[in-house]
Amino acid sequence: MRIIVEGSSTKSVWALVDGENIVESAVTEGINPFFQSRREISHTIRLGLPETFFKRRWEHVNIYCAGCTTMEKKKIVEASAVAQFKTPVTVESNLLGAARGLLNGNSGIACILDTGSNSCQYDGKDIVKQVRSLGFILGDEGSGSSLGKLFVSDCLKGLAPSHINELFYERYKVTPDEIMDEVYITNSPNKWLNEYAVFLSEHLDDEYVNGLVRGELKRFFVRNILQYDYKTYPVSFVGDVACLYSEMLKDIADELGVTVNDIKASSLSGLIKYHADNG
Repeated sequence: MRIIVEGSSTKSVWALVDGENIVESAVTEGINPFFQSRREISHTIRLGLPETFFKRRWEHVNIYCAGCTTMEKKKIVEASAVAQFKTPVTVESNLLGAARGLLNGNSGIACILDTGSNSCQYDGKDIVKQVRSLGFILGDEGSGSSLGKLFVSDCLKGLAPSHINELFYERYKVTPDEIMDEVYITNSPNKWLNEYAVFLSEHLDDEYVNGLVRGELKRFFVRNILQYDYKTYPVSFVGDVACLYSEMLKDIADELGVTVNDIKASSLSGLIKYHADNG
């Protein structure tokens, strides 16, 4: 039996599995070593999971999470998990998890559209090309945090239509000053900004909202997908934002000559199969 984790900055989904069978599952806060210390990650694991996950030593713990782009960041998560489970732990990026879980050993282009965004070209075993994500300040095009950043900026500058502005402030019960605190004082501003992407998905019939979302999703295609061999290989997406805007993604893909193979909220089932077959 092993534990497999699919994570983003917002949430982590944990599965205790026996082969391809899920024995127990749980959801905790997200894990991202760019924003969390080793102690904070340990706290998330220990307090967020049911006791079943700590009953004994397991065969292995495989963690795929955001922010694990270097060995240094992977070691932070690994040390936290080993301390809690007393079991061998392997930490990889959530991008490799997306490729393994989405593509089932086939070649293709795997994309994450969630709190953050990322992409790669995968040959069935390894990531062979990756356009840097750059995070929510320099990159993360098409992500929930990027959509939230664009929208909130328009609201605060008075550029969003008044009726959308009113609906937004009524929905979230926040003031401009509170928004500024969320973005510039909290440890995880990307999480706060990501919440507002849901609001946008509920108002896609509005011309302003539709244009903002479509423009940002197209930026993801242009700045990421079009840098791969997209005419040869199909593209698959994973993440809550990908699912929220699935029809728009397909429409933009058609416009740009990109073939979309799959759009899923989670790649966990594919990861479970991957580890059942490969250990």
